[in-house]
Amino acid sequence: MLMSESQKLTAYHEAGHAVAALALGRPVAWVSIRPGRKYLGVCMFGKSVFRPSEDWLEREAIIALAGPAAEAGLTGEMDWVGAARDHEYAFSLARSRCGDEKKADRQVNRWLAKADHLLGSGNTWELVERIAAELIRLEEISGRAVRHLFDGR
Repeated sequence: MLMSESQKLTAYHEAGHAVAALALGRPVAWVSIRPGRKYLGVCMFGKSVFRPSEDWLEREAIIALAGPAAEAGLTGEMDWVGAARDHEYAFSLARSRCGDEKKADRQVNRWLAKADHLLGSGNTWELVERIAAELIRLEEISGRAVRHLFDGR
């Protein structure tokens, strides 16, 4: 099957969400790059165990921003138009933490830097590529398959 450039970018975007989620302890239920009415792709998360000491708000923002960060890792450019929902979500989290728009914007930039660092550290980029390749091949993969790819099995 021939894959369009848009589908390839979507595969990297969704793989970025999945890898960040697993790296930060959030389970993935499934990932798809089959376009729907609202989305070009989706990474659905499973229920996670609540750990009172963790900063769940920061974790959620980093996972949201890892999609556009992975796309930028492939293209060299940040596409905020295509990732508007991810940015809006991260910004709403930052606004709830920081209060004003200017501080929230700086917080989003810090979280984006953390997402970028997470995807670029160790073998994490290789995991993004591995999951993206499987998405390109199958269009949709289960959380269990994502976990196997993440764990290197």
